[in-house]
Amino acid sequence: MDEISLVEEAKKGSRNALNQLLTENYSIVKGYIVKMTGDPNLAQDIIQETMLRACVNISKFKPNAKFSTWLITIATNVYRDMLRKKHPMELIEETLETKEVGPEEAFQIKAEYKEALDILLSLPYKKRSVFILKHYYGYKYEEIAQILSCPIGTVRSRLHNCIEYIVSEMERRELING
Repeated sequence: MDEISLVEEAKKGSRNALNQLLTENYSIVKGYIVKMTGDPNLAQDIIQETMLRACVNISKFKPNAKFSTWLITIATNVYRDMLRKKHPMELIEETLETKEVGPEEAFQIKAEYKEALDILLSLPYKKRSVFILKHYYGYKYEEIAQILSCPIGTVRSRLHNCIEYIVSEMERRELING
């Protein structure tokens, strides 16, 4: 059954169809939120809330976009709500505290990963989300604009500024040569 048919069946009350939609798109939402938060435990809370909201609001889904786009929009809103409740620096500090250092032979790789994650997490969520949606998931500018409820020009601007910042930070931290 294709996605549109599954959505129609889910709207009619089919638990199987809804479960299939959520299952097929779970890894996309999970990957996005883990990258946004940098914390798998926090991500799990956001994912659960996202899936719950999708179940409750399935009748509001309009199939003019992919179901995964709708789920990412919900997840972004859940994350945004969480950020409003908690100061972003507190969230970043908690996230970085949960990172474990691997064995000695993997230390350098993990250290570089942590530096890159630090850079990504230091960005405001609006810029970070554009970067993750574009470069990790390959969403088009139009889809990102829809997910984040902003103009395409804003998406392009945020992405440009984000990349400039990441490159300059990586050069400053000597992770890449300038």
